[in-house]
Formats: sequence, structure tokens, C-alpha cells
Amino acid sequence: MTLAARILDAARATGATVTTAESCTAGMVIAALTDPAGASAVIERGFVTYSNAAKTDMLGVPEATLNAHGAVSEEVARAMATGARQAAGASVAVAISGIAGPGGSDHKPEGRVCFATHGPGGIFSETVEFGALGRAAVRLAARDHALRLVLKALTAR
Repeated sequence: MTLAARILDAARATGATVTTAESCTAGMVIAALTDPAGASAVIERGFVTYSNAAKTDMLGVPEATLNAHGAVSEEVARAMATGARQAAGASVAVAISGIAGPGGSDHKPEGRVCFATHGPGGIFSETVEFGALGRAAVRLAARDHALRLVLKALTAR
């Protein structure tokens, strides 16, 4: 059983719904979640907020947070998750913002991805340093990590 199918089963079992707020993955998480049949019973919507303006307009991420911490930060990921959960009326939201590459800087290197989930158990965030694996590999690793976080948020007691 795929991770996405396990997420859908866990959500169905509790009547939960799931939404996503994605930047560097540009919809890869919501695409994975909607691959299995029956996803419409669980998935409300997904937000692709690649630009800072989209993060502000669609998810209500405060400009002050973006200015103070930058888009690739746990603070912004938490605000994205909270905004997505509220906008979708979902039980659980996952957010991703990172630098897939190529590029980056000494302060924010290629492969750094910030994640957040917001669910009934509260908000969780973390930063994962995938390293300079290449754009495609970082995006796939971020997608898979986000899916694991969604499952964790749905099954946390």
C-alpha cells in the first residue's frame, strides 16, 4: 500500500480532511494524495503558493513574517499551514517551502526545506537539509517527507 493510500485510509477512519500548501514542490504532494481512487472523500484542496505574493494573498502569511524570516523558514511554513487549514476548513494541513536548487546561499543552502503541519494536535515544524541532490531529487524527497508528516499528524494521539 502506498503512503498516499495509507494517509487516505487514516483520514477516512477518523473523518479527517487534508489540505496542502506547497512552494518548492509546486503541487507534488497534492498530486500524490489524489493519485489513489477515493481521494475526493478526504482531500479538500491544495494551494500552490510559489511566490511570496501568493503566500500572502491565498494563505494570509503576514508580509512581516516573510520580511523578517524569508520564505524558506519554519515561521513561514507554520503560517502557510495555518492559513491553508483555515482556508480549506481541513482537519490537517501540511506546508512546504524550500530551496530545491540549483543555487542557494551560505545562509540558506540548496536542499534546505522547511515543513509544517497544523492539525488537531497543534502545529509542528522542522527544517530538513536534504543537501545538493539536484532539483528533482530534492523535490521528490520533500514530497515524501511531507507525506510522512501528514500521516503522523493524522495518527498522533
